Amino acid sequence: MRINPFQRFYAQTIVIGLLLLEVMGFSALAAEPPLKLHTLIEEAYQRNPEIQVARHRWEAAKAIIPQVETLPDPIIGLGYRGPDIMREGRFQVQQAIPYPGELSLKGEVASKAAEQVNQAYRAVQLHVMAQVKTAYFNLHFVQESIYVVKKNLMILKELEKTAEARYEVGKGIQQDVFRAQVELSREMERLTSLEQERQSVGAEMNRILNRPPTAPLGIPDEPELTPLLSTLEDLIALVKKNSPLLHVQTHGIERSQSSVALAQREYYPDFFVSLGAMQSFRSDEMQDAFGMFGIKVPLYYATKQRFGEKEALANLEGARKGYDTVLQQALFQVKDNFDRVKRAERLVRLIGKAIIPQASLALESSMAGYGVGKVDFLTMLDNVLKLQQDELDLHRQKTDHEIALAKIEEVIGQPLQNHVGSKD
Repeated sequence: MRINPFQRFYAQTIVIGLLLLEVMGFSALAAEPPLKLHTLIEEAYQRNPEIQVARHRWEAAKAIIPQVETLPDPIIGLGYRGPDIMREGRFQVQQAIPYPGELSLKGEVASKAAEQVNQAYRAVQLHVMAQVKTAYFNLHFVQESIYVVKKNLMILKELEKTAEARYEVGKGIQQDVFRAQVELSREMERLTSLEQERQSVGAEMNRILNRPPTAPLGIPDEPELTPLLSTLEDLIALVKKNSPLLHVQTHGIERSQSSVALAQREYYPDFFVSLGAMQSFRSDEMQDAFGMFGIKVPLYYATKQRFGEKEALANLEGARKGYDTVLQQALFQVKDNFDRVKRAERLVRLIGKAIIPQASLALESSMAGYGVGKVDFLTMLDNVLKLQQDELDLHRQKTDHEIALAKIEEVIGQPLQNHVGSKD
């Protein structure tokens, strides 16, 4: 079969363009350093301001415990009385003594509060790690999208040249040239948006790492599509066992229970002991020594201690309802992201193993048919754009898959180590 010159020209320009793009793409990748996810996670642990704030809050909460378990500071008093001829000085020490068990209850409340803050610290760490992974995978998706769009720009430029050549010799129509130019403009618009999105995602990553917004990052590795081997029931059990946000609520309930016991202890009296001595300024001998034992009577219990107990009971009930709220939210997040992972796995298989191969064959067939005049320009152009969209969809689903896994890890409070990483 005789090869049409336009077919030869078109095929050659497309092949040359793609080869040039591969060379340019690899050169660009080599110019930027690789960006490793584990390195970013380690840096975030050390530099992220949210993690640092949460850690200092935990340290502050732990420092409260010995303070509340210690007796109140004693009161030391000096006094003076009498006319000039009978002057006396007085020295007195007074120590308040809470009702037995009150200090230990205060320490228990403070300990539960510190455990709450500790679990909140863990939750912040997991949240920041999910943020790092989300930004990392989004950055990879944007850069892959830029690569796909640039590849399509070169293809569209060659299509435009081919359409112009066919039109000039009367083999094509001017509408084909216009349509190619329109699609070129749309691709340029998409490329501009992707470049801006890459800057935004990079700035977000730098924010998490506490870097300057314009600090260079590098090129993320190709993510491994890690299949989720755990069942939904397994994940739900892990939520109830390990979730730091649930542990915050659990310790909050325990803290409120101790607060109720402490409020009820306020009905009992506190004590104080005073020891003192008087000294006459006319004699070197001690004139008198005294001691005193007193009780602080909860006289206004009807409007003070009783309402303190009601406050503690209300806080306890609120803590229990808070646990239910956080549990339901956590279960929803696990179920939602579990479904996202499974959907992404199915779509990655479908797009990667069926749709893209079929779209590639359709494009090759339309290109060959266009070269011999059996396929119109718009059909071939439509196949080019569909293949591009399929490639973008494949990268999007891989990205969504990894982000959903990161969010599951955040909720269950531990890495999903039962994954088997595999390139797909």
